[in-house]
Amino acid sequence: MPLTLYFCSDMKVHRELAGSLPEFRNAVVTIGTFDGVHTGHQQILAQMKEEAARIDGETIIITFHPHPRKIVSSVPGDVKLLNTLSEKKLLLEKAGIDHLVVVPFDHHFANQSADEYVRDFLYKYFRPHTIIIGYDHRFGKGRTGDYHLLEAFGKELGFEVKEITEQLLNEIAVSSTRIRKAISENDIDTANAALGYPYFFEGLVVEGNQLGRTIGYPTANLHIGSEEKLIPGNGVYAVQVEIVNDQPTAQQKLKGMMNIGIRPTIDGKKRVIEVNIFDFDADIYGQQLRVHVLKQLRHEIKFEGLEALKTQLGIDKLQAMSYEA
Repeated sequence: MPLTLYFCSDMKVHRELAGSLPEFRNAVVTIGTFDGVHTGHQQILAQMKEEAARIDGETIIITFHPHPRKIVSSVPGDVKLLNTLSEKKLLLEKAGIDHLVVVPFDHHFANQSADEYVRDFLYKYFRPHTIIIGYDHRFGKGRTGDYHLLEAFGKELGFEVKEITEQLLNEIAVSSTRIRKAISENDIDTANAALGYPYFFEGLVVEGNQLGRTIGYPTANLHIGSEEKLIPGNGVYAVQVEIVNDQPTAQQKLKGMMNIGIRPTIDGKKRVIEVNIFDFDADIYGQQLRVHVLKQLRHEIKFEGLEALKTQLGIDKLQAMSYEA
Protein backbone atom coordinates (compact mmCIF):
# COMPACT_ATOMS: atom_id res chain seq x y z
CA MET A 1 0.00 0.00 0.00
CA PRO A 2 1.47 3.41 -0.98
CA LEU A 3 1.06 5.44 2.22
CA THR A 4 2.70 4.56 5.53
CA LEU A 5 2.02 6.90 8.41
CA TYR A 6 5.36 7.33 10.10
CA PHE A 7 7.84 9.79 8.77
CA CYS A 8 9.44 13.16 9.33
CA SER A 9 8.26 15.96 7.04
CA ASP A 10 8.58 19.72 6.71
CA MET A 11 5.14 20.54 5.32
CA LYS A 12 4.08 23.96 6.58
CA VAL A 13 0.59 24.31 8.04
CA HIS A 14 -1.06 27.75 8.04
CA ARG A 15 -4.16 28.43 10.11
CA GLU A 16 -4.58 32.17 9.51
CA LEU A 17 -4.66 34.24 6.34
CA ALA A 18 -3.97 37.88 7.14
CA GLY A 19 -0.34 38.62 7.92
CA SER A 20 0.76 35.00 8.35
CA LEU A 21 1.13 33.54 4.87
CA PRO A 22 4.54 33.61 3.17
CA GLU A 23 5.14 34.78 -0.39
CA PHE A 24 4.71 31.49 -2.19
CA ARG A 25 7.09 30.64 -5.04
CA ASN A 26 5.21 29.83 -8.25
CA ALA A 27 2.27 28.53 -6.24
CA VAL A 28 0.50 25.44 -7.59
CA VAL A 29 -2.83 25.52 -5.79
CA THR A 30 -5.80 23.23 -5.42
CA ILE A 31 -8.83 23.56 -3.18
CA GLY A 32 -10.91 20.86 -1.54
CA THR A 33 -11.79 18.87 1.54
CA PHE A 34 -9.57 15.91 0.52
CA ASP A 35 -11.43 13.73 3.00
CA GLY A 36 -9.66 10.39 3.16
CA VAL A 37 -6.71 11.49 0.96
CA HIS A 38 -7.50 8.27 -0.89
CA THR A 39 -6.09 6.83 -4.12
CA GLY A 40 -8.12 9.22 -6.29
CA HIS A 41 -6.92 12.25 -4.32
CA GLN A 42 -3.38 10.92 -4.53
CA GLN A 43 -3.54 11.23 -8.33
CA ILE A 44 -4.32 14.95 -7.96
CA LEU A 45 -1.45 15.35 -5.50
CA ALA A 46 0.91 13.66 -7.97
CA GLN A 47 -0.32 16.02 -10.72
CA MET A 48 0.34 19.03 -8.45
CA LYS A 49 3.85 17.85 -7.62
CA GLU A 50 4.68 17.25 -11.29
CA GLU A 51 3.51 20.75 -12.19
CA ALA A 52 5.44 22.32 -9.29
CA ALA A 53 8.61 20.46 -10.29
CA ARG A 54 8.21 21.70 -13.88
CA ILE A 55 8.08 25.37 -12.87
CA ASP A 56 10.21 25.22 -9.68
CA GLY A 57 7.12 25.96 -7.64
CA GLU A 58 5.46 25.04 -4.34
CA THR A 59 2.38 22.87 -3.85
CA ILE A 60 -0.41 24.39 -1.77
CA ILE A 61 -3.61 22.71 -0.68
CA ILE A 62 -6.38 24.95 0.57
CA THR A 63 -8.89 23.20 2.79
CA PHE A 64 -11.61 24.41 5.13
CA HIS A 65 -12.37 23.89 8.80
CA PRO A 66 -14.96 23.22 10.01
CA HIS A 67 -16.30 21.22 7.06
CA PRO A 68 -18.39 23.60 4.90
CA ARG A 69 -21.45 21.32 5.25
CA LYS A 70 -21.45 22.03 8.99
CA ILE A 71 -22.00 25.69 8.21
CA VAL A 72 -24.26 25.67 5.15
CA SER A 73 -26.15 22.38 5.54
CA SER A 74 -29.67 22.31 6.96
CA VAL A 75 -28.65 19.11 8.81
CA PRO A 76 -25.10 19.96 10.02
CA GLY A 77 -24.91 17.08 12.50
CA ASP A 78 -25.12 14.63 9.62
CA VAL A 79 -21.45 15.12 8.62
CA LYS A 80 -19.30 12.01 9.07
CA LEU A 81 -15.69 12.25 7.91
CA LEU A 82 -12.95 9.78 7.06
CA ASN A 83 -10.29 12.09 8.50
CA THR A 84 -10.04 14.57 11.30
CA LEU A 85 -7.99 17.64 10.47
CA SER A 86 -4.90 16.24 12.25
CA GLU A 87 -5.22 12.93 10.37
CA LYS A 88 -5.54 14.76 7.05
CA LYS A 89 -2.38 16.69 7.92
CA LEU A 90 -0.51 13.42 8.49
CA LEU A 91 -1.57 12.05 5.12
CA LEU A 92 -0.77 15.21 3.17
CA GLU A 93 2.64 15.42 4.86
CA LYS A 94 3.37 11.88 3.75
CA ALA A 95 2.28 12.73 0.22
CA GLY A 96 4.97 15.43 0.07
CA ILE A 97 2.81 18.57 -0.13
CA ASP A 98 4.67 21.81 0.70
CA HIS A 99 1.89 23.84 2.32
CA LEU A 100 -1.51 23.14 3.84
CA VAL A 101 -3.66 26.23 4.39
CA VAL A 102 -6.60 25.62 6.72
CA VAL A 103 -9.14 28.38 6.09
CA PRO A 104 -11.63 29.08 8.91
CA PHE A 105 -14.98 28.48 7.21
CA ASP A 106 -17.87 30.58 8.51
CA HIS A 107 -20.96 32.34 7.19
CA HIS A 108 -18.96 35.44 6.26
CA PHE A 109 -16.59 33.38 4.09
CA ALA A 110 -19.50 31.41 2.60
CA ASN A 111 -21.27 34.65 1.61
CA GLN A 112 -18.45 36.03 -0.56
CA SER A 113 -19.44 36.56 -4.16
CA ALA A 114 -17.60 34.44 -6.71
CA ASP A 115 -15.62 37.51 -7.86
CA GLU A 116 -14.63 38.34 -4.28
CA TYR A 117 -13.58 34.73 -3.72
CA VAL A 118 -11.16 34.90 -6.64
CA ARG A 119 -9.83 38.47 -6.19
CA ASP A 120 -9.91 38.91 -2.39
CA PHE A 121 -9.09 35.36 -1.38
CA LEU A 122 -7.35 33.23 -4.02
CA TYR A 123 -5.39 35.96 -5.78
CA LYS A 124 -4.78 38.24 -2.79
CA TYR A 125 -3.32 35.60 -0.52
CA PHE A 126 -1.78 33.06 -2.88
CA ARG A 127 -0.75 34.85 -6.10
CA PRO A 128 -1.09 31.49 -7.87
CA HIS A 129 0.97 30.46 -10.86
CA THR A 130 -1.41 27.53 -11.50
CA ILE A 131 -4.75 26.50 -10.06
CA ILE A 132 -5.69 22.85 -10.55
CA ILE A 133 -9.43 22.39 -10.20
CA GLY A 134 -12.31 20.22 -11.34
CA TYR A 135 -14.55 21.24 -14.20
CA ASP A 136 -17.55 21.06 -11.84
CA HIS A 137 -16.01 22.99 -8.92
CA ARG A 138 -18.37 25.70 -7.68
CA PHE A 139 -17.54 28.58 -5.35
CA GLY A 140 -18.88 31.86 -4.02
CA LYS A 141 -22.30 32.73 -2.68
CA GLY A 142 -24.97 30.71 -4.45
CA ARG A 143 -22.17 28.59 -5.96
CA THR A 144 -22.13 30.87 -9.00
CA GLY A 145 -18.37 30.68 -9.62
CA ASP A 146 -17.03 27.93 -11.85
CA TYR A 147 -14.05 26.79 -13.93
CA HIS A 148 -14.84 29.26 -16.72
CA LEU A 149 -14.92 32.23 -14.33
CA LEU A 150 -11.53 31.17 -12.95
CA GLU A 151 -10.17 30.96 -16.51
CA ALA A 152 -11.38 34.50 -17.22
CA PHE A 153 -9.74 35.81 -14.06
CA GLY A 154 -6.60 33.86 -14.91
CA LYS A 155 -6.24 35.75 -18.19
CA GLU A 156 -6.72 39.07 -16.38
CA LEU A 157 -4.54 38.40 -13.33
CA GLY A 158 -1.94 36.12 -14.87
CA PHE A 159 -2.44 32.62 -13.59
CA GLU A 160 -3.12 29.31 -15.34
CA VAL A 161 -6.10 27.06 -14.66
CA LYS A 162 -5.77 23.33 -15.25
CA GLU A 163 -8.64 20.91 -15.19
CA ILE A 164 -8.98 17.69 -13.23
CA THR A 165 -10.69 15.29 -15.62
CA GLU A 166 -14.32 14.31 -15.26
CA GLN A 167 -13.26 10.67 -15.10
CA LEU A 168 -10.95 11.29 -12.12
CA LEU A 169 -13.51 13.47 -10.33
CA ASN A 170 -16.15 10.77 -10.73
CA GLU A 171 -13.66 8.21 -9.42
CA ILE A 172 -12.98 10.38 -6.36
CA ALA A 173 -16.68 10.88 -5.61
CA VAL A 174 -17.42 7.18 -6.02
CA SER A 175 -14.41 6.24 -3.89
CA SER A 176 -15.34 8.55 -1.00
CA THR A 177 -18.92 7.27 -0.91
CA ARG A 178 -17.78 3.68 -1.28
CA ILE A 179 -15.18 4.02 1.49
CA ARG A 180 -17.66 5.50 3.96
CA LYS A 181 -20.20 2.79 3.17
CA ALA A 182 -17.57 0.03 3.45
CA ILE A 183 -16.31 1.24 6.83
CA SER A 184 -19.84 1.55 8.20
CA GLU A 185 -20.53 -2.02 7.05
CA ASN A 186 -17.22 -3.48 8.38
CA ASP A 187 -15.89 -4.10 4.85
CA ILE A 188 -12.35 -3.09 5.71
CA ASP A 189 -10.81 -4.81 2.67
CA THR A 190 -12.77 -2.60 0.26
CA ALA A 191 -12.13 0.56 2.28
CA ASN A 192 -8.39 0.00 2.62
CA ALA A 193 -7.97 -0.85 -1.08
CA ALA A 194 -9.67 2.42 -2.07
CA LEU A 195 -7.79 4.45 0.54
CA GLY A 196 -4.39 3.05 -0.36
CA TYR A 197 -3.55 2.61 3.33
CA PRO A 198 -5.20 1.01 6.39
CA TYR A 199 -8.07 3.11 7.77
CA PHE A 200 -7.10 4.65 11.08
CA PHE A 201 -8.45 6.72 13.94
CA GLU A 202 -7.16 8.12 17.21
CA GLY A 203 -8.55 7.81 20.72
CA LEU A 204 -7.64 8.70 24.29
CA VAL A 205 -7.06 5.76 26.65
CA VAL A 206 -9.60 5.99 29.49
CA GLU A 207 -10.36 3.72 32.42
CA GLY A 208 -12.71 0.80 31.79
CA ASN A 209 -14.02 -1.98 34.04
CA GLN A 210 -10.71 -3.91 33.69
CA LEU A 211 -12.55 -7.20 33.13
CA GLY A 212 -10.28 -8.09 30.21
CA ARG A 213 -7.30 -8.18 32.56
CA THR A 214 -8.96 -10.93 34.64
CA ILE A 215 -9.24 -13.26 31.62
CA GLY A 216 -5.78 -12.58 30.23
CA TYR A 217 -6.70 -9.97 27.60
CA PRO A 218 -6.25 -6.49 29.10
CA THR A 219 -7.71 -3.77 26.92
CA ALA A 220 -7.19 -0.07 26.39
CA ASN A 221 -10.62 1.58 26.32
CA LEU A 222 -10.70 4.46 23.86
CA HIS A 223 -12.59 7.73 23.89
CA ILE A 224 -12.90 9.29 20.42
CA GLY A 225 -12.66 13.07 20.64
CA SER A 226 -14.26 13.92 17.29
CA GLU A 227 -17.99 13.36 16.85
CA GLU A 228 -17.52 13.67 13.08
CA LYS A 229 -15.02 10.80 12.78
CA LEU A 230 -16.47 7.73 11.08
CA ILE A 231 -15.90 4.66 13.26
CA PRO A 232 -16.22 1.10 11.88
CA GLY A 233 -19.31 -0.95 12.71
CA ASN A 234 -19.47 -3.38 15.63
CA GLY A 235 -17.14 -6.35 15.41
CA VAL A 236 -13.68 -7.71 16.19
CA TYR A 237 -10.74 -6.46 14.11
CA ALA A 238 -7.05 -7.11 13.57
CA VAL A 239 -5.23 -3.81 14.19
CA GLN A 240 -1.85 -2.19 14.54
CA VAL A 241 -1.44 0.48 17.18
CA GLU A 242 0.86 3.45 17.68
CA ILE A 243 1.19 5.33 20.94
CA VAL A 244 1.06 8.92 19.72
CA ASN A 245 3.43 11.41 21.29
CA ASP A 246 4.99 14.74 20.36
CA GLN A 247 8.04 13.22 18.68
CA PRO A 248 8.00 13.68 14.87
CA THR A 249 10.05 10.52 14.33
CA ALA A 250 8.71 7.06 13.53
CA GLN A 251 6.43 5.46 16.09
CA GLN A 252 6.56 1.74 16.79
CA LYS A 253 3.55 -0.16 15.46
CA LEU A 254 2.25 -2.81 17.86
CA LYS A 255 0.03 -5.69 16.83
CA GLY A 256 -3.32 -6.14 18.50
CA MET A 257 -7.02 -6.79 18.14
CA MET A 258 -9.95 -4.48 18.73
CA ASN A 259 -13.56 -4.96 19.72
CA ILE A 260 -16.19 -2.36 18.88
CA GLY A 261 -19.62 -3.00 20.31
CA ILE A 262 -21.79 -3.48 23.37
CA ARG A 263 -19.98 -6.56 24.81
CA PRO A 264 -23.15 -8.73 24.96
CA THR A 265 -21.48 -11.48 27.02
CA ILE A 266 -20.69 -8.98 29.79
CA ASP A 267 -23.26 -6.19 29.95
CA GLY A 268 -24.67 -5.46 26.48
CA LYS A 269 -25.52 -1.81 27.12
CA LYS A 270 -22.92 0.81 26.27
CA ARG A 271 -21.00 0.81 22.98
CA VAL A 272 -17.26 0.76 23.62
CA ILE A 273 -14.02 0.62 21.66
CA GLU A 274 -11.38 -1.53 23.34
CA VAL A 275 -7.97 -2.60 22.05
CA ASN A 276 -5.88 -5.52 23.26
CA ILE A 277 -2.22 -4.85 22.41
CA PHE A 278 -0.29 -8.10 22.17
CA ASP A 279 2.67 -8.70 24.52
CA PHE A 280 2.33 -5.27 26.08
CA ASP A 281 1.79 -4.34 29.72
CA ALA A 282 2.77 -0.65 30.11
CA ASP A 283 0.44 1.86 31.80
CA ILE A 284 -0.93 4.04 28.99
CA TYR A 285 -3.92 5.69 30.70
CA GLY A 286 -4.26 9.23 29.40
CA GLN A 287 -2.23 8.56 26.25
CA GLN A 288 -3.43 8.88 22.68
CA LEU A 289 -3.49 5.77 20.48
CA ARG A 290 -3.58 5.68 16.69
CA VAL A 291 -5.35 2.49 15.61
CA HIS A 292 -4.81 1.16 12.07
CA VAL A 293 -7.64 -1.19 11.13
CA LEU A 294 -6.34 -4.10 9.04
CA LYS A 295 -9.16 -6.66 8.85
CA GLN A 296 -12.49 -7.58 10.38
CA LEU A 297 -12.10 -10.97 12.07
CA ARG A 298 -15.72 -11.61 13.03
CA HIS A 299 -18.97 -10.03 14.15
CA GLU A 300 -19.66 -9.40 17.80
CA ILE A 301 -21.21 -12.50 19.40
CA LYS A 302 -22.84 -13.29 22.74
CA PHE A 303 -21.09 -16.27 24.38
CA GLU A 304 -22.33 -18.65 27.07
CA GLY A 305 -19.88 -17.21 29.60
CA LEU A 306 -16.40 -15.81 30.18
CA GLU A 307 -14.61 -19.13 29.50
CA ALA A 308 -16.22 -19.41 26.05
CA LEU A 309 -15.31 -15.77 25.39
CA LYS A 310 -11.72 -16.41 26.50
CA THR A 311 -11.42 -19.40 24.14
CA GLN A 312 -12.67 -17.34 21.20
CA LEU A 313 -10.27 -14.49 22.05
CA GLY A 314 -7.40 -16.97 21.76
CA ILE A 315 -8.58 -17.86 18.25
CA ASP A 316 -9.00 -14.17 17.38
CA LYS A 317 -5.46 -13.40 18.55
CA LEU A 318 -3.93 -16.11 16.37
CA GLN A 319 -5.77 -14.72 13.34
CA ALA A 320 -4.89 -11.11 14.13
CA MET A 321 -1.20 -11.95 14.47
CA SER A 322 -1.08 -12.99 10.82
CA TYR A 323 -2.04 -9.56 9.40
CA GLU A 324 0.40 -6.81 8.52
CA ALA A 325 -0.24 -3.21 7.47
